[in-house]
Amino acid sequence: MTDGVARARSLLDDAARALDAADARDEALGEYVEPKALLGIKRDPTIRSLGRVWRVGALLLGSSPETAGRVWATGRITRVTEPGRSQFVSVSAEVRRAYRAAAQKGHFEPGDTVNHSATPIPLDDTLVDSDGVLFVAGDVPMVRWTPTAGAAVPLDGYLADRVALLVDPPKGATD
Repeated sequence: MTDGVARARSLLDDAARALDAADARDEALGEYVEPKALLGIKRDPTIRSLGRVWRVGALLLGSSPETAGRVWATGRITRVTEPGRSQFVSVSAEVRRAYRAAAQKGHFEPGDTVNHSATPIPLDDTLVDSDGVLFVAGDVPMVRWTPTAGAAVPLDGYLADRVALLVDPPKGATD
């Protein structure tokens, strides 16, 4: 393991410890599942729980025993609310409604935020010069908002800012 990868692991572990110590608000991590038809009967999609995570911008840090020590690139985010009836207003509205319905079928708590379609990030030497959200360039761990974003910032400052926002949110952010 390179020094940059070890540094990334250390920074992520420190961030998780700080969030845990502050009892920072976490969110659900799920997997969108389209079940196979049973006896020819199509079943509705659901989001299966994978555990809990802290969303620190473009990264999700594991916050539960099932996810501890792991990191993901943020994917889709769905709030668990009543999905409502199909309105055919727009394709994007119908997609969001379908995700809300799948989250509700997954038995998440009403009002919870569910992160799904997240991409696992291996914390190994594949980070070196990676084109993903988290990468190591010249032994410096870096993060970018999306894999296609050109600009990147050092992981240490990024985590310091993001963790501070979760530990001590601005007035009105959690009301």
